[in-house]
Amino acid sequence: MSSQSHELAVAADAALDGIRRIRESYRTELTLSETGIVTFVSEGIARVSGLPKVGYQELVQFENDVLGLVFDLEERGVSCVLLNDSSGLCAGTHVERTFRVMDVPVGERLLGRVITPTGLPLDDKGPLLASARMPVERLAPQIMDRAPVVTPLETGIKVVDALIPIGRGQRELILGDRQTGKTAIAIDVIANQKNKDVVCIYCAIGQRNASVARVVGALEQKGALDHTVVVVAEANEAPGMLYIAPYAATAIAEYFRDRGRHALVVYDDLTSHARAYRCLSLLLRRPPGREAFPGDIFYLHSRLLERATQLAPEFGGGSLTALPIIETEAQNLAAYIPTNLISITDGQLCVSPDLFRKGVLPAVDVGKSVSRVGGKAQLAAYRAVAGDLKLTYSQFEELETFSRFGARLDEQTHKNIEHGNRVRACLKQNELEPVTVIEQIIVLIALTEGLFDSVPLDLMKAAERHAQQAASKIVVALRRRILDGQPLSSADRTAILAVAADALADFRKSQ
Repeated sequence: MSSQSHELAVAADAALDGIRRIRESYRTELTLSETGIVTFVSEGIARVSGLPKVGYQELVQFENDVLGLVFDLEERGVSCVLLNDSSGLCAGTHVERTFRVMDVPVGERLLGRVITPTGLPLDDKGPLLASARMPVERLAPQIMDRAPVVTPLETGIKVVDALIPIGRGQRELILGDRQTGKTAIAIDVIANQKNKDVVCIYCAIGQRNASVARVVGALEQKGALDHTVVVVAEANEAPGMLYIAPYAATAIAEYFRDRGRHALVVYDDLTSHARAYRCLSLLLRRPPGREAFPGDIFYLHSRLLERATQLAPEFGGGSLTALPIIETEAQNLAAYIPTNLISITDGQLCVSPDLFRKGVLPAVDVGKSVSRVGGKAQLAAYRAVAGDLKLTYSQFEELETFSRFGARLDEQTHKNIEHGNRVRACLKQNELEPVTVIEQIIVLIALTEGLFDSVPLDLMKAAERHAQQAASKIVVALRRRILDGQPLSSADRTAILAVAADALADFRKSQ
């Protein structure tokens, strides 16, 4: 036998030995899987037969990597809500159970990212590295696990902090007609949480890509994107994706809340969310009710917003504040979805199109807006200087309406109208220009004491800016007492008033 033949024989024996070892080490593993077949496909939903043990809201996997959420359990099959593009699905397509519910990635590394409700990145910052995954649907904390709302959420918006305060753990509704500045208020609140140990989640539901890009750009410009997670369900997404978006955003916020931190969630907006759920319900042939919404539309939002709370110290002391946004039509607050959410939340900020057209921004209607728990969380200094401001402003609006009829006004009424004009001018504020607590306090004290009454209206903005700049002259001990929530003494009020009077001296002489 030649050497070449010998080498071939040795190689063949080695190959046979390798095959023999692999065969001997091979162990058959049987896997249990439940497979069904699609019987019907429509826009955003699919009906499946052959999954007898599938659970409600369980995630199922279709062919072509299409995900679905089990929504209806029926005798002859189940109905699923599709979460992504269903163009490749048809009758006869196979579907498998995943034996898990819908979840979303959570963790510190999500901060500064723009993601979908399923956890896919939408920015150009690489793959998403998450600490864990949490189910999007969770039970709200029990009553005994909660604590009273006692800590203010500083928004940096004067009209909100002074007149309609919001506390950490509160649910404050923002509602108004379209294009009246609702999102701008929410973005201002997010921007003001920089360096305040509050993690923010902005959830865009059915918004245009240009609108979302504008929000992300504004947050990045103000340096607020570092403490914010943006969850985006685009307007052209499947209705199922719009449906799960706010629940996914809440799950991300709960990760921080359960670890003793403070979180803020903005839902922009729940009108689109309700419409997406109505679309799914009608496709699933659920009985329609008022305005064609299904009967469980109230439960849809109540189980979402009840997850916002202030936890008791023994459970970490974290908080989750919710700012849902609702769009009204022709200022109709008695419509179905607005009334539902007004009854669920702890107050509302009503944005008026009339004020918006007049240039009174933010266009918050003080008379219709209310905060049911924020007053208990408001700093004591605010209560001392702004206690009667809301009543004074409401009376001014009535007098202003009356004066338009051409009636002759006495001197006191004229003074009240002039003072109200100064109040309105002080409550105006540009977008993304938050005002600190100390700056707000000095302006409010000067306002309530009438220091602005002798300032011409056209100089009010400059005078207010001077008063805010003078806030740095207040002694450090007094500023610390204000921020710690201690009440203002008469001496403290006098000291602040003296600083304000000195700052406004030139403006008061110029009349």
